Amino acid sequence: MRAVWRLVLLVLLVTPLLLLAALVLAIDDTPSVTRQAALTPAHVDRARWLLARNDPRRMRAGVLRTIVVSQEDLDLAANYLANRYLGGASQIVLQDGWATVHASLALPSNPVGRYVNVQASLRETATLPRFEQLRLGRVPVPAFLANGLLDFAIARMQASTRYDAAADVIKQVRSRNGFLSVNFEWSDAVPAQLKAALVGPQEQERWRGYQQRLAQLTGESGALRILRMEQLLGPLMELAVERSARGDPAAESRAALIVLAFYVNGKGLAALVPAARDWPMAQRHLVTLQGRADFPQHFTISAALAATAGSPLSDVVGLYKELDDARGGSGFSFNDLAADRAGTRFGELAVSGRPAFGRIEQVLANGLRESDLMPDVRDLPEFLSEAEFRRRFGGVGAPRYQAMLATIEQRIAALPLYR
Repeated sequence: MRAVWRLVLLVLLVTPLLLLAALVLAIDDTPSVTRQAALTPAHVDRARWLLARNDPRRMRAGVLRTIVVSQEDLDLAANYLANRYLGGASQIVLQDGWATVHASLALPSNPVGRYVNVQASLRETATLPRFEQLRLGRVPVPAFLANGLLDFAIARMQASTRYDAAADVIKQVRSRNGFLSVNFEWSDAVPAQLKAALVGPQEQERWRGYQQRLAQLTGESGALRILRMEQLLGPLMELAVERSARGDPAAESRAALIVLAFYVNGKGLAALVPAARDWPMAQRHLVTLQGRADFPQHFTISAALAATAGSPLSDVVGLYKELDDARGGSGFSFNDLAADRAGTRFGELAVSGRPAFGRIEQVLANGLRESDLMPDVRDLPEFLSEAEFRRRFGGVGAPRYQAMLATIEQRIAALPLYR
C-alpha cells in the first residue's frame, strides 16, 4: 500500500514539473514564420466575388453547397488574420489530400518567451480534416491528443444552443490541385449565431447607448433633411468622452464610430446585431461633409474600419471603391480617397489611448468643425475614367500617383487634430 501512495505522490510532484517543462519548450523567443500580409485591390476584388457567389441571403436551408478557395487566397487570408489579430504570421501549403500549416503567434509579455511556433499537418477524411502531426515549439503533440481536443471542442459547440447550427454547417473539406473545396449545408440559424459570436452582449449594450443618442439627435432635427457630419459625430464622441471616464476610451470610440458609419451609409445595425431591430430608430437625414454626401460615407466607413481592424484594411477598402468607380461608376476621385484617409486617421486616433484621445476631447471642447476633420480637397482630380486615371497618373503605385497621395497625406497631417 505504501508503494502505491509513493507512486501517487511521485505523480503529483512530477506532473506539474513535466507540464512546466513542456510549456517552456513550447515557447520560443523568435518566430519561425515572418511574413507581412499585403492586401491589394485585386485580392479584395476576388474576396467580393467569392462572397457574392455564396451570399447567405440567396441560400436555401438544407441544400448542400461547395465553396472553392485557391491556396493563394487561403494563405493570404490566414496570414492577414494572424498579422492583424494574433501579432504573428502564418503559411498554408495545400497538397492533394493534405494541408500543412506553419504559424507563429505572439504571446503577452512573460518571462518564458514571446512566440508559440506551430507546425501542423492535416489529412483529408470523409468529413473534417484530422491532425496527422502537431508540434508546438519543440514539443510534439500526439495526434490522438490533438484530434481528441478537436472532437471535444466540436462536441461542445454541437451541444450548445448558441452554436449548434454553426458547428454542423461544414460537411467535408478536400484539397486538390492547389485548391481547397468545402462542402457545407446552410442553416437559417447560422447568421444569428455567428453575429452573436461576433458582437458580445457587453458590446451590444455599448452600441445600443450610441444608437439611442443618434436617435435623439436625428429626432431633434425635426423636418431638417440635411445634417452636417459634425452635428452627429461631435455629440457621439462627446458621449464617448463621458462614458470613457468610467470605461475604455478605445471601446467607446469604436462603438460610436460603428453606429455612425452604419447610419451614414444607410445600413441598419441589425445586419450585425439582430436585437438592434428593437432599439430606438434614427430618423433618416442626408449627412454631408464639405457640402457633399459621399465624403461622410467614405470618412465614417474608414474611421470604423481603422478603429476595429487597423488602417491597412481601411486603405484597401477605400482604394478598391475608387477603382470600382473608375470601371463603371463616377470615376476615380482623389478627394474621395482623401476622405478615406482622413477617416482612417480619425479612427486610429480615437483608439490610440488616452493621450491621443485627449486631442479629440480638446477639439470637442472648442466645438467640432468639419475643417477639423478633413482638409479642403476641392482642387484634387476626380471623376477620372480608368483610362484617364492611367494616362495622367500611371496607375496605382506609379510615381505620379504616389506624389498625389503624398499631397493628400501632407494636407491631413497639417490639421491640428492629426499633427
